Order: sequence, then C-alpha cells, then structure tokens
Amino acid sequence: MEIKVAFITGASSGIGKSLAFRAAQEGYVTHLAARNESALRDICQDINSQFGILSTFSVTDVSQESECKRFIEEGVSRHGHINVLINNAGISMRGIFNDTELHVLKNLMDINFWGSVYCTKYALPYILQSKGSIVGVSSIAGFKGLPARTGYSASKFALQGFLESLRNENLKTGIHVMIACPGYTESNIRKSALNSKGLAQGETPLNEAKLMSSEDVAIEIWNGIKQRRWYIIMTLQGKLAVFINKWFPKLADRLTYNVISKEADSPFK
Repeated sequence: MEIKVAFITGASSGIGKSLAFRAAQEGYVTHLAARNESALRDICQDINSQFGILSTFSVTDVSQESECKRFIEEGVSRHGHINVLINNAGISMRGIFNDTELHVLKNLMDINFWGSVYCTKYALPYILQSKGSIVGVSSIAGFKGLPARTGYSASKFALQGFLESLRNENLKTGIHVMIACPGYTESNIRKSALNSKGLAQGETPLNEAKLMSSEDVAIEIWNGIKQRRWYIIMTLQGKLAVFINKWFPKLADRLTYNVISKEADSPFK
C-alpha cells in the first residue's frame, strides 16, 4: 500500500503546525515549509517521535518562486509523490489604504497569492498523477472585502479566484481542489500582521482565548479533504457574513464596518 504524503506551507506555527500534526494522525508522511528552520526541525522531530511517521522540511520563503520550486522538488525527491498540497502560508495587515504604503499590499500578494500559485504550479503534475487534493487556506476576507484589510482581502479574493478556475479546469482529471475559510483563529497571524508602514503590529486586537483553536481548524480541513469538499466555511459568523453579503451587500458593509471599528486600537476610531 502506497504511503500518502502531504505537503504543507506555513507549517512552523498556528494552523500550519496543527495541520502537520493532524496529517500525522491521519497517517500521512509530511513535508513542511516555512522560514523558521528551528521551529520546523522541532515539529518534525515531535511528529517523528510521537507518531513514528516521517516528517521532513524545507526552509522556504513562499514569496520566492525558486524556493517554492525547491520545496516541491526536495519533497518529491525524498518521498516520491504528493497526495495533498495545503497552501497555508499567509500574512495579514491592518491599515487604512490611504495611509498604507504600497509595498505592504505587494508583500501580502507575494505571500498569500503568489506563494500558493508557485507551490501549486510545481506540485500539480504530481497531484494529477495521484488524483490528490490541492487546498488553499483562505478567509471570509476572500468573500467580503474588509475595511483596513485591503491587501489581505485582495490576496484572498485572488487566491479563491485562482483555485476556483483551477478546479473548473480539472473537473475531468480526478483531482480535488478545496477552499477552506476559517473564522478568527487563535494564532500569531494578528501579532505578525503588518501595519500601514509594513511593520509587524506586535499585538492582537482580539481576545485570542475566545477564538477558534488551530487544532479545530486542522480537524475541519482534514475532514474536508477526506470528503473532497469544494468549500469549507467554518463558523456561524462566517456563514452569516457570506450569506448577508450575497443577498444584502449594503447591510454587510455596515455590519463589517461596525465590527472592525470596535477592535482595539481600530483605525476607524
């Protein structure tokens, strides 16, 4: 029986780390990507010791095409094939567009959108061979443009458009393409989110303890992979946001603005 292999980006913390551990619980060998070498090494060692399942990594900046290509090639060299690619690497931002330097938006597009495109491009021939899965970890921000998150929403809209087109192109090839949209999740993404100058904001505007756990997100995503679902919207708040935006877009604008304006240190206060 062929061993299944999952490639996961942004795997050094948060959702990506939980996805890696969940993959091992599902019996997958994993090949992980992130920029933090020490964190990746620790995660692979923990997976190997806890589950007796091989986990390897490539230090990777997904904003660089050559590094994404190397990530895929090194993983295939070690494991022979790819059954699942999860494009999870991402970064957020918070800042009013009028005050935000353009390089901030470019940085988000390079990581959130192009990183997924690069990895998918080089993994696709192997996914076609295995009739496997390609997953993009998106956001409700990919359905609804969020104020003070222009770059983040733009990158997630682009990611979802790319994946929907890819799915449509491959309706008859047997591969599975899924867009996963967690709600607010307990992670480092808000602490590392960029401000209008491109610096990490360092503090989260939300009460992280009340948010969905990264472990729960990972379980939902892996269940979606097993069921070969097209979309996962994980929270009631997210489902309501998508529904209201589809049928009552003006109301959705007002509600979204009100939610964002109540965040700690909101730029709208």
